Amino acid sequence: MLTSTLIDALETSARQSLGTAFHAETVEPVGGGDINTAIRLHGAQSSVFAKLRGAADLPMFEAEAKSLQALAQCPAIRVPQVIGHGVAAGQAYLLLEWLDIQPLHEATAAARAGEALAELHRCTHQAYGWTHDNFIGSNPQHNFESTNWAGFFITARLQPQFEMAAARGFGSGLKQHAEAIYAKLPALFLEYRPEASLLHGDLWSGNLGCLPDGSPVLFDPACYYGDRETDLAMTELFGGLPLAFYAAYRKSLPLHADYERRKPVYNLYHILNHLNLLGRSYLGQAERLAAQLAKGLGH
Repeated sequence: MLTSTLIDALETSARQSLGTAFHAETVEPVGGGDINTAIRLHGAQSSVFAKLRGAADLPMFEAEAKSLQALAQCPAIRVPQVIGHGVAAGQAYLLLEWLDIQPLHEATAAARAGEALAELHRCTHQAYGWTHDNFIGSNPQHNFESTNWAGFFITARLQPQFEMAAARGFGSGLKQHAEAIYAKLPALFLEYRPEASLLHGDLWSGNLGCLPDGSPVLFDPACYYGDRETDLAMTELFGGLPLAFYAAYRKSLPLHADYERRKPVYNLYHILNHLNLLGRSYLGQAERLAAQLAKGLGH
C-alpha cells in the first residue's frame, strides 16, 4: 500500500544517495514488477524506479542490489544504478535509477546486446559460484565457491529444485530421474572446461532491453560465476531473442560445438524453478525434460 509515510521514506533514501533535493511530484504504477509492486517516482529533474515487497523480503532486494553492482563493473553493458534499499512503512524497497528501457526489436540493437553480453562473459573469476546466496525469482538460489562446475551445478542448482518440487508434491514423476541426471551430467564436461564467467543468471527477453539510442541494458539479475552457456540457453527457453543477438554473440565469442547437448540440462533448472514458483502447469514439461535427460544425457 502506497502511503505518504512510505513515499516520504523513498524520497529521503533517494536524496541521501543522489545528493540532490529529490521530490516526487507524481507517483505511478509501472510494469517490471512481475513478482513485486513497481512504481515510478517522477521528480522535477529526474525519476526513480522503486520495487516493493513485504518487509520480510528485504534479503531479495539486498541480493539484487549486489548483483546489479557486480554487473556494473562491466563497462560494455548498462544496468540501473542502485540508489538505495531498506524497509519503510512495513515494506521492503529497492530504489533504482529510472531508465527508459525498450524491447530489443531492432536488429542493430539486438546485435549490440549480443556483443555486450559476450563482453560481460569475458569477466571471469577463479571459481564457480558466488560468495552469498541470492534468489531466482522469489525462490532461493544457493551458492558457494567451487572449482568443479558439474558438481556445483548439481549441488547448488538442480538438487535444490528437485527437492523443492518433492516438498511441494511434484516429486513422484521427477525423483526417479534426478539421480540418473546427477550421475550422467559430469560426462558432458570431460572435454569441455568452461571458464567461470560472470552470469546474469536469469536471462530471458524480459530482463534484457535497450535505451532509445540502442545501448543494451540488463536488469533483474541473479548473478554468479559459471558456464556462459547457461545464460545463452535461458534466452532460448521462453521465446528467444532476435537472430541478430545470437549471431553477434557467436561472432564475438563462439560457442563450443557441444552447446546443444548441454542446453537442455541448463534449462531444466529454470523449468523446475518455474514449476516451483508457478505450479502444476509446468509439471508435464519438467517431467518430460527430466526423463529425456535421464535416458540420453551423455550420449
